[in-house]
Amino acid sequence: MKTNLERIKQDLEELTKFTATPGEGMTRLSLTEEDQKTRGYLTREMRSLGIQVYEDAAGNLFGRIEGELKDGPVVMVGSHFDSVRNGGNFDGPAGVVAGLEIARVIMENNIKTRYPVEVVAMIEEEGGRFGQGLYGSKAMAGKVTKEQLMQNRDENGISMFEAMKDFGLNPERIETARRDKNKIKAFLELHIEQGPVLEKNGEEVGIVHYIVGIHEFRVKLKGRPDHAGTTPMDMRADPLDAASKVISRISGLAREAGQGTVVTVGILNVKPGAANIVPSEVVFTVDIRSKDSSCIDWVGRQIQMSLETVTAGTKVRYEMEDLLKVEPVELSQGIRDIMGKYCEKKGIAWREMLSGAGHDAMVMAGITDAGLVFVPSKGGRSHCPEEWTDYREIQKGIEVLLHTVLDIAEIIDN
Repeated sequence: MKTNLERIKQDLEELTKFTATPGEGMTRLSLTEEDQKTRGYLTREMRSLGIQVYEDAAGNLFGRIEGELKDGPVVMVGSHFDSVRNGGNFDGPAGVVAGLEIARVIMENNIKTRYPVEVVAMIEEEGGRFGQGLYGSKAMAGKVTKEQLMQNRDENGISMFEAMKDFGLNPERIETARRDKNKIKAFLELHIEQGPVLEKNGEEVGIVHYIVGIHEFRVKLKGRPDHAGTTPMDMRADPLDAASKVISRISGLAREAGQGTVVTVGILNVKPGAANIVPSEVVFTVDIRSKDSSCIDWVGRQIQMSLETVTAGTKVRYEMEDLLKVEPVELSQGIRDIMGKYCEKKGIAWREMLSGAGHDAMVMAGITDAGLVFVPSKGGRSHCPEEWTDYREIQKGIEVLLHTVLDIAEIIDN
């Protein structure tokens, strides 16, 4: 059994065509024309194999290969196909193509397995349109509600609930996307590393041991807009002054926390945004990541304490809204063992490693055994048009995943 390099290359290159920013990287936001074209391509390819294709109420796309135990728990393999704005062509799609190629190998070799196998292509993992990161896997884990869909809006004020309806989905039934944990035997994902470790060390595959925890939240500070020239400094309610004092502390808090903790302020919006007006409102996001949940919690508390301090005795008020909170996750030892033994057998240079980025596997690990394979990223670049992974390196990772899928799904001798 061998995967086909040309098919893998063709799939990835076809998917690069479905972008809203041709020539300026991949921009494929959820529930858009580019989303529709991508799922159209994937649907046609899976149907050509003669397998069942369906969508759940969340908008995740599946291709199902039945096993001997038709009602048995499924071995699920895939990733997401949405992107950040002006991102790269491999973050997510490499894992979706992995699932598609595995399905092709199973079908063309007439492989029969005891347990069903499902390819999954998930949307809104990045949260690029609605800010609902890891949405597809969270829906399968039963962590998405109708109320959240109504609250999450894109930059044009369109709620995810409205967008789903316009896309032909039924958000009223979002709860039906939840998968019974007893019906999933394992979840497996391939992803580009998005960092420099594998390339730097000349290694071909990373087998992920831990995925860091993430706490992402939005801070809103409200003050009072006033004339920049006629309002004395001691009479201002300036939310940007308060925000800047908090933000300036954040990198130091990350270093103080230790354990590889990283903190990022990725969005900063100032209203009304005029040079001659004291701001009325400031909104910024904070993204805290660590393999140690106590470090994440400590940094979050320190930021809140700073907000309390800088607004005390002023007319500036603040609000904090959680956007994403997931605990650090240790992935399945059993799955890691299968992957590692296969790499040793085939002479594949590999290492066990930490993932500093969040992935659908971290959510799925809450309801089933989960495994995650990394393949090298050139220069460690990701979330940018320069993102690149050699197709042969992707193929090698797919073959590790193929062996693991078949091991867990249990091949039946014909």
